Amino acid sequence: MSFELTGKLLVKNDTIQHSESFKKREFVVEKTEEINGKTITNYVKFQCVQDRTAILDKVNIGQELKVYFNIKGTKWEKDGKISYFTNLDAWRIEPLLNTGNGGPNNEYLEPLDTFSGSGDNAVDDLPF
Repeated sequence: MSFELTGKLLVKNDTIQHSESFKKREFVVEKTEEINGKTITNYVKFQCVQDRTAILDKVNIGQELKVYFNIKGTKWEKDGKISYFTNLDAWRIEPLLNTGNGGPNNEYLEPLDTFSGSGDNAVDDLPF
């Protein structure tokens, strides 16, 4: 299942090569919304893994964007102790155009991923 979140890019970390076969890159999006007349701000940390780490190269700190992501849960056992981890795995980013008042509108620039395939990450660019 795929999710999406719109907000402002607050932090963009460098790519970390954890092993010969695994690399990841983390970033934080600031999401502000009005709930019952009160402004609530959340800071959501995402990760990109493997070839997806490059989708952050064309966005800048402070830029409004839409992040498409999957929720991944992992069970890990070491020395008889079980731990659980949850990650928000970003697979696509769309920078939003800013209106004159500084807020985003519903238009967006060209998507920043060039990946296609099947499932939730499929990009359908057929003209019909």
